[in-house]
Amino acid sequence: MHVLMVTGGGLLLLGVFVLFGWLWSASAVGMVVAAKLFMPVWLVLACTNMWVGVTQAGYSVRDEALILLIVLMVPVLLAVFVTRIFAPS
Repeated sequence: MHVLMVTGGGLLLLGVFVLFGWLWSASAVGMVVAAKLFMPVWLVLACTNMWVGVTQAGYSVRDEALILLIVLMVPVLLAVFVTRIFAPS
């Protein structure tokens, strides 16, 4: 359940980034830039989630690595999709 909540939080954060990208530039270019800025931010947050899982929850790094992969890749793949769809030709 925690994995779904964190992944959903990542998708929500991506939506916030893309929305602010649109609001600040009123163009698809701003949305692409915002999606690209989201990726390193989400990497840091997902790694922080892994660190908390290892240090506080008692999971091993091996167990948390799979969770990190899932939590990281779903929002990042959607961000890559957004950048491909809205990128100027």
